[in-house]
Amino acid sequence: MPRTALVLVLATAGLTGCAQRDSADVALDPPPNAEYLSVDTLLLDDNTVNFLVQMRGARGREDVVRYARCAAAQYALIRGYSFAQHVRTNVERQGSLWLGDGGFVISPDLPRGVRNMDAEVIVDDCIEQGIPTV
Repeated sequence: MPRTALVLVLATAGLTGCAQRDSADVALDPPPNAEYLSVDTLLLDDNTVNFLVQMRGARGREDVVRYARCAAAQYALIRGYSFAQHVRTNVERQGSLWLGDGGFVISPDLPRGVRNMDAEVIVDDCIEQGIPTV
């Protein structure tokens, strides 16, 4: 690949990363009327954990998933682990109440896969956004 083409590819990749970060920051804004009601934790085995979360004022599924992720990240840190991997979160709405049932794998080392979460970074983001953790 000619040098100018390589520079163009690298520059474009850098700008793409900036655009993704900007949209991610917007996505992290908590709902203005959110009420984070509860988190119940169920340890399924040494590193598989289920979180049942309840909230009001969610704008949709992503707000409930974000609440479960905050709980999972803090739980990983409490257990002395650095990472969590989001397996799934089922979300249901009952009137104004939003229910989330999230499954996570916690790990001391970076697990394989694409849904990995650096627990310390996630907890810091949650605190900054006013989303409670465990």
